[in-house]
Amino acid sequence: MSGALTGIRVLDLSRILAGPYATQMLADLGAEVIKIERPGTGDDTRAWGPPFLKDRQQRATRDSTYFLSCNRGKKSVTVDLSRREGQEIVRRLAQHCDVVTENYKVGDLARYGLDYAALSTLNPSLVYCSITGYGQTGPYAQRLGYDPIAQALGGMMSVTGERTGRPQRVGVAVVDVLTAAHAVIAILAALRHRDATGEGQHVDLALLDVQVAAMINIAQAYLSAGVVARRNGNEHPSVTPSQSFQCGDGLIMLAAANDGQFARLCQAVGMPGLANEPCFVDNAARVRNRDTLTQLLQTVFARGTVKEWVDRLVAAGIPCAPVNDIAAVFDDPQVRERQMRMEVDHPEAGPLGLVASPLRLSASPVTYRLPPPLLGQHTDEVLTQVLAMAPAEIAALREAGIV
Repeated sequence: MSGALTGIRVLDLSRILAGPYATQMLADLGAEVIKIERPGTGDDTRAWGPPFLKDRQQRATRDSTYFLSCNRGKKSVTVDLSRREGQEIVRRLAQHCDVVTENYKVGDLARYGLDYAALSTLNPSLVYCSITGYGQTGPYAQRLGYDPIAQALGGMMSVTGERTGRPQRVGVAVVDVLTAAHAVIAILAALRHRDATGEGQHVDLALLDVQVAAMINIAQAYLSAGVVARRNGNEHPSVTPSQSFQCGDGLIMLAAANDGQFARLCQAVGMPGLANEPCFVDNAARVRNRDTLTQLLQTVFARGTVKEWVDRLVAAGIPCAPVNDIAAVFDDPQVRERQMRMEVDHPEAGPLGLVASPLRLSASPVTYRLPPPLLGQHTDEVLTQVLAMAPAEIAALREAGIV
């Protein structure tokens, strides 16, 4: 079955996470993705371990599990971009592609003649997506930027962590992941524009911009009311009770987001009259009296197990869940039913479990056509099929260290 993006070819010059995760999503949707990597070393994240992938004999391979998480569905081609001949190969490939993605420091690819201005001259319909820490303009444009730096500068760390603790970064590279999603949205919008007009364009995405936009209600509270948010741990700043509670054997997270849910919660915990108390009668009152309510509920939850409370609260129609570690996540019946673990056949490891795409399209579902590639695995294939290079020409390039 064809994917929604079957027929779209992407030249991926990006490394690390935001760019590769974006192009993995495009690959899942059916696009052909050609990943350009440095000869000998490849994408930086191939070495970001341990843990590393193990082969069929349980020996560690050269590729980290980090690399595996965001590079399925791609063809790996090794090209030395610092060499004139390597730059020419990329220019030629760009003429056969619909999309180019890159996350080099601002100005680096211009030195090689591989920036948007240069490649769009060769291919005017090209959609060229640049992902950087701070964008193509502004006083920080030349700085290197990574996810935790964006979390710090963009305000996320200031609202993450316990009230009395230090600011914390989110446990996954959430800014990279959000930037990847925004990149896919922008690329698809640019392709739609190209299909309508024949005109390509440059997409300029910055981790910092995405981080600031992701502050959503926290940002709006400041812009509209001058409120500078503080850390609240697992407590929602505007809704109570919406937080975690310690049970006898672990943590439960619940969210009673309206008065009806709070009344059902009170019934479920054996304190039905609590919902009518003036200090808890509506959400505004509950937020004002958060600490008192939290102490009352915590005393009750400590008397049972996580499973007992989840069963009771679910039956009462209260949104709740255990606070799972990653092993419990993939053992959860809902996660299993939704098939969020999938397998591909890896050339070194054999059957390889990967996190599935969350996209569910009824007419053009995602497909998993290729495992994360070995370094340079598809160099000969791509240069032969896309650029019609002869085997002798490829052999000479390899001998010279260009591919």
